[in-house]
Amino acid sequence: MSRRTSRLYTVPCTRDRARDFVSRHHRHHRPAVQSIFNVAAIDERGVVVGVAMVGRPVARGLCDGSTAEVYRVATDGTANACSFLLGAARRVAFELGYRQIITYTLNRETGASLRGAGWVCDQITPGRPWNTRKRANDWPLDAKRRWRATRSTTAPTPIWPEPPRGACHQERFVFGGDE
Repeated sequence: MSRRTSRLYTVPCTRDRARDFVSRHHRHHRPAVQSIFNVAAIDERGVVVGVAMVGRPVARGLCDGSTAEVYRVATDGTANACSFLLGAARRVAFELGYRQIITYTLNRETGASLRGAGWVCDQITPGRPWNTRKRANDWPLDAKRRWRATRSTTAPTPIWPEPPRGACHQERFVFGGDE
């Protein structure tokens, strides 16, 4: 584990590479199954020192189209890499138009990296099992702290055009016939 202070840089990361890094470095969780985007932190030698996986919120009540959730952050122990990745995830989410980004930590974790990246703890949630046979229940069931970062200026709410009437404008897509 590299604990030395190093200049860090943000680079894009595929889901497969993020999952592989999380499976080797996360303390108590398996990699997330899906994500919207992933970012990696590299040091000045180009060595990947951490990754963050971000997707839509797991809690259905928070799936409003304007909230993203950091599923996993894993590092090799490089100083400040966790705060660096949380800040990068927040900036990318806001550039993509999300109005807020959330994540959870175990109640016994301090959240120092989150506070260092400008997040605030807004709720403590009880730990609960998923209660299903198809999902492994091997993660900690402790109470969790929900952390939130909110965009200071928000864009107007988008107004989408009405979808066209009819069956996909079939008159435009004529297959095997004269146009």
